[in-house]
Amino acid sequence: MTVSPTIRPVCAQDAAELADLLNEIIARGGTTAFETPFTAERLDQSYLTGPSVHCCFVAEQGGPLLGFQTLGTQPFLPAHIGDIATFTRVNGTQGGVGTALFAATTARARELGLTAINATIRGDNIGGLTFYSRMGFVDHEIVTAVPLKDGTPVDRIRKRFTL
Repeated sequence: MTVSPTIRPVCAQDAAELADLLNEIIARGGTTAFETPFTAERLDQSYLTGPSVHCCFVAEQGGPLLGFQTLGTQPFLPAHIGDIATFTRVNGTQGGVGTALFAATTARARELGLTAINATIRGDNIGGLTFYSRMGFVDHEIVTAVPLKDGTPVDRIRKRFTL
């Protein structure tokens, strides 16, 4: 089902709900590289409103937040390239949410003068790889055999979107 969500900048008051949303994804396993649950405070500082965040947007449609997309800095990237992460609710397909969030994120990235956006996706996250390819990201680099907490090696695919 395709939805037409409202997209708005995140605010610190969203942190608890977004931590719950992300922690559900972490608990389910198999898609995010995150393996340790977030507190609202840690999520806020790291990915919502903290100093390393370029921007973060949420999607809503008259109920619980549908998802969020964050764009920030990473030590392995030059300052003119942002690093993106997208998370949507696990209770079903949220068709259109990621696309709507990406439109807001790319507009803000251009305003900030960024030249590209990096996405690092687990190699076994077919949905994430498909989403970012559909948004126009192209494969840029493979970081091979990054171990999960249990030691299982999983490649990380870095994709790049030129602004």
